[in-house]
Amino acid sequence: MPYERSYEIEQRLKAVLRCIATGSYSTPQIAEELGVSVPTVSRNVLALRKRGHAIRSEKRGDGWRYVLEGTTGAEKDTPQPRKGAHA
Repeated sequence: MPYERSYEIEQRLKAVLRCIATGSYSTPQIAEELGVSVPTVSRNVLALRKRGHAIRSEKRGDGWRYVLEGTTGAEKDTPQPRKGAHA
């Protein structure tokens, strides 16, 4: 059913955002954690950016990670979109 699929996608977007909020997941690690493909994670990150989340890539010692602007990587709660962003 379309509703179930939409709900599934929304839940995955929240899970991707939680992973990004930690600052310790790369795209392949998020994909593995959630049981989806790397392209799916990339599409999810794009969708989250379009919703106003300030997500950027950051080079760390062991590779690239997604991070949220204004977070320290220690936050565990789902961050809120920037002011003026439409959800």
